[in-house]
Order: sequence, then C-alpha cells, then structure tokens
Amino acid sequence: MRPISPLVLAALLATTAVTPAFAADPQPEIKRPAAAAQAVGTVHTIRQIPEACARFEGMFTGDAAQPYRFSVVRTSAQCQPRARLLDAAKAKPDTASGWLLNDVIRIPSAACASQQAVVRVWRKPVAVSTPDKDGQGQARIYLEDARQDIAAGKIAQAKIPLFATEMKVEGKCP
Repeated sequence: MRPISPLVLAALLATTAVTPAFAADPQPEIKRPAAAAQAVGTVHTIRQIPEACARFEGMFTGDAAQPYRFSVVRTSAQCQPRARLLDAAKAKPDTASGWLLNDVIRIPSAACASQQAVVRVWRKPVAVSTPDKDGQGQARIYLEDARQDIAAGKIAQAKIPLFATEMKVEGKCP
C-alpha cells in the first residue's frame, strides 16, 4: 500500500470540510441541464404544471432594473385545476414543513453569458387514503355516496397538492 501524499490528503480534507454545507441544500426531484440560451425580447415557456392548469413564461427584457419578466399563464379556460399554485414568498416553502424541491430551471441569457434566470418549483404533496376494497377486491368510490358523506360532514373536503414558485436573476450584465 502506498502512502497518501500531503497534497492528496489536503484535497480530501478540504472536500470533506465543504461537503456538509452542500448537504443542507435540498436536491430537486427533477434533474435537468440548463435550458437553451434565450434572446432579449423573446417570450419562452419555462415549464407547465398541468395539475394547476398553469404554464410559466419568461422573457429577458434587457432592462438593468428588471432584467427578466416572469409570469404564470392559465393553460385553458376549461381546465379544472387539481392543484393550487402559490407564490413562494407568501407560502415560504421549506423541507421541514413538508415541501419538496421539485425542480430548478436555469435559463441563460443569450445577450449576456454571465446572467441567468433561476426558477425554483416547490411541491407539497397530500396524503391520499384509498378506500376499503369491496367484495371483488377493488377500491371504489361512488360519486353520489361521496357527495352525501361530505355533505353530512363524515369526510373532510379533499385536500389538494400545492405548488410554489420563485424566480431570481443571477449574475449581472455590464
């Protein structure tokens, strides 16, 4: 067995000293590379959340005061949301309260390589209980029976999953 050189030992110690700081950052559920660089003035779709009937759009403005415009657009007037979308500043998502970091999307600027928009999507799932199985071994919910149970107060209104988004611009253009 060969002895470890002082240089390798120093590198290992430096790595282990830095590792706990990164361990505190939650890893997103969806791992993706940075998006394609976007030109100033071009509106682009960032991501869709079908359960919330929402699509995120963004655009680099070229304005130093507000370099990136981020908006949430409803996908269709007929869409019935099965999840609610919240602003992360109001929801204050964190892993201790049951939120999961779902996605981190990085959109670089084509006009300025050092600048990128970063959109974080948080998700708070709900616990779903399945009903008892019937004589045929199937878990079934009958609509009229469920309505009557809710009206009688036997079952609480269904909880729906939550999503929260936040957007930051990292880097500056000269």
